[in-house]
Formats: sequence, structure tokens, C-alpha cells
Amino acid sequence: MLNAIIIEDERHSMELLIQLLADIDNRIRIEAILSSVKEGKDYFTADPPADIIFSDVQLADGHSFEIFKNRNIRVPVIFITGYNEFMMSAFSCNGIDYLLKPINKKDIQQALFKYHMLEKHFAGHNDKLDNLIQHIETRKKSRLIVRRGLEYVSLKLDEVVLLYTENKLVYVVDKWGKKYIGDKNLGEMELELDESLFFRANRQYIININFIKAFKPFEKVKLLIEIAIPELRHDIIISQENAPQFRQWMYEA
Repeated sequence: MLNAIIIEDERHSMELLIQLLADIDNRIRIEAILSSVKEGKDYFTADPPADIIFSDVQLADGHSFEIFKNRNIRVPVIFITGYNEFMMSAFSCNGIDYLLKPINKKDIQQALFKYHMLEKHFAGHNDKLDNLIQHIETRKKSRLIVRRGLEYVSLKLDEVVLLYTENKLVYVVDKWGKKYIGDKNLGEMELELDESLFFRANRQYIININFIKAFKPFEKVKLLIEIAIPELRHDIIISQENAPQFRQWMYEA
């Protein structure tokens, strides 16, 4: 028996995957079908029984990578998406394969073959597998390569105040107020940051804890962040959903 979890918000894609899995092996049991980042975060708060996860990347409320970030999920993931730009991020989130839509029976068979080969290789060597996963999870960058005009700059992360997205570009701002352009989307850059120092405030902003001067209630259930550098005029609001996690992050720093 192979216990599987599906993370997919498109009904047609979800039904196709279920049908393909049933055709390939009737011993595959679908433990859960999740359709959003929020649902995924809530579900994996516990330790559900699962051998493998099939996950879309782009969900209605964000990237599925957010589900695996800061969670002790030691289950291999086969990512399925219509875009090839997220491949490197996928392999830093327990990804063992990356399939492009539309998928077919052969794609799933090959992905499952890879899973079984890895399972066989690590059988009886759980310590090696744990060490490998731990290495991947803790390998965070100390610098970002960003652009300013035609120049590429190596920017120390402890000098980064915030990252934000605007007009489909990602900007990185340092403590001197200089603004640079990142080479990835905000979700992908988030995965490379140290979560003890950086927090995803909302869809637009990631902030560095060392440059947060204060925070206060906003619209009763949200939080408004005050940056320690007055020249940076950014209204950064922590959503109602993220406010409890933000408070815990600040108190435990």
C-alpha cells in the first residue's frame, strides 16, 4: 500500500491524476486532497500518514512551497505544474521529480519508478536520508546576487532590510536605502532566506527582523510594521492569517 496526498486546486487536473494513479496501481491509497496553501499548512500541523505527495506549484492563495517551509515534512514530493521556472525551488522542498502539465500515464509511471528506486536505495539507511534532508533544509544563502542597472552586486543578507514585489519585478532594499532588482520571484527568493531572520509579511513583502522598529494593531486583526529606517516609506501590513505566526516569530527571536 502506498499512501499518497494530492495538493491541487484545479478540479480537472486533480481528477486526471487520481484516474492515472488508479490505472497504474490499485494499491495507491489517496489519504487526502488539499486545494490551497492554507489547507496544506493546517493539514501538516499534525503528522499525517503519507509515503508520497503529488503537488501542483501555483495554488490560488500562493505557491505550494509555502506549505513545506518551516515544517518538518519528510515525505518525498512529485511536483506537477504548467511552468518550468520553479524547478530549482521544487528540489529544495523534498522534490524528487518535476512534471509539466499536461501529464500522462507514462509521466506518472516514471515518477513512481524514481520514487521506488530511491526508497530501495535508502532502505535501512534512514540516518543517511535524514542527514541529506537536513542538509537541504538548512542550506541557506548568506548573500544575494542582485542587479543595479547593468551591474551585478553581491549583497550580504544581513544588510537587506526588505524584499518586495511591484509591477512583476522583485526589489531588494539595503540598509542604506539602495534598491536593487532580484533575479527570481518573491516566493523562490523566500525559500533561500533564513526563516529566523526573514518573514513573509504578505504577498508583497518579506522583512528582516533586525530592521523592525515596532509593530502595532491595524484594523483590529492585522498588524502594521514600522521599519527602523525612516527614509524607507513602506506601509507593511501583516495579514490576519499571518499575525499570530509573526508575533511568535518576534518573541522567539
